Amino acid sequence: MSNMHDEALAARDAVAAQWADTTQVEALAAVLADKPCHVALTVARGSSDHAASYFASLAMSRLGVPVASLPMSIATLQAAPLRVAGELAIAFSQSGKSPDLVDTMTTLRRAGARTVSCVNSPASDLAQACEWQLPVLAGPERSVAATKSYIAMLSLSAQLVAFWQRDAELLDALRALPAVLGRAAMLDWSPAVDTLRGAERMIVIGRGLGLAVAQEAALKLKETSGIQAEAFSSAEVRHGPMELIDRDYPLLVFAPRGPEQVGLVRLAADMRERGARVLLAAPADVPEANLPLATTGHVALDPIAAVQSFYMMAAALAAARGRDPDQPRYLNKITETH
Repeated sequence: MSNMHDEALAARDAVAAQWADTTQVEALAAVLADKPCHVALTVARGSSDHAASYFASLAMSRLGVPVASLPMSIATLQAAPLRVAGELAIAFSQSGKSPDLVDTMTTLRRAGARTVSCVNSPASDLAQACEWQLPVLAGPERSVAATKSYIAMLSLSAQLVAFWQRDAELLDALRALPAVLGRAAMLDWSPAVDTLRGAERMIVIGRGLGLAVAQEAALKLKETSGIQAEAFSSAEVRHGPMELIDRDYPLLVFAPRGPEQVGLVRLAADMRERGARVLLAAPADVPEANLPLATTGHVALDPIAAVQSFYMMAAALAAARGRDPDQPRYLNKITETH
C-alpha cells in the first residue's frame, strides 16, 4: 500500500482530533457572529484552494456572506490598495511556507482584515502572520499528494460555519463524521479503476458544495495518474466543454444529496446516451449510480465523504497505471511561489 492510501485512510482520525479542543474555532465564530463581515476572502493554492472553494460555497449558501478567492499577485506583485478593514480573510495551506501566501496575509492584516490561517503546520510563517490560527491537525503527510489534510480542512471549514451559524444539527453531524469517513473509505469504487486504467483525458463534474470535490479529484487524477482531467460545474460543461465529450470519453460525475443532484443525474444520463463512459457517484437511492457514496448526518457534509471514497480509488488507480502516487514526477510536497 502507498502512503497516499494510508494517509487518506487516516483522515477520520484527523477529523476526530479537531474535536479535542474547539476553543479557537468557537472564539472566532463568536467574533464573526457579533461583528459580522460584509465579504470574505480566501487565499490558497492547489488542494488547499479546493478546500477554500468548499468553505466559500458553504459560507455563501448558509450565511449569505459573499466569498471571493483573492489572486495573490493583486496583493504582492501589484500592491493594490485593498479596502478590507473589518472583513474576513482566511488562508488555507498544508505547509504554511509559500512566501506569496505569507506576504498576502501580512498585507491584508496591515490593511485591517481579520486574518485567519487554516494550516496544518501551526508553527509556520503563515500561522504567525495571521491574527487567528485554526489548526488543521492532520499530522505529517509523507505523500506528495495531499489527502487527509484536505479532508481535515473541509471539516474545519464546516466546523467554523456551524459555530458561526450556531447550527446544532450541523455540529452533531460533524461529531459523527469520523465514523462515516471510515465507512466511505471501504466502499467499492473498483469500476472507476477499470474504466480509467487506460484513460488519457477526462472531465470531472460537480456542482454546489460538490464542485470543490470535483476540482480536487481532477487535480489528483493529474498528479497521481497522469490523466489530463479537468473539473467543471454541470452548468458550465453544457457550454464549450460539451464538445469534448463523445463516444467512450470518460466522465466522473459527483452527485451527492442536495438541490443540484437532479441536474447532475440528468447530465450523466444525457452523456450515456451520447456513448460516453460515465462514472456516476451517488447514494444508494439513485439507481443510475455505478459508484456508491456514503451519506452523512447533514447534506452539507456529504461531499467530504465523497472525496474520502475517491481518494482510496485514486491511490489504487495510480498503482494500476504503474505509477507511484507518493512521488509524482516533477512535483514536490511543498511549493514555494512568490
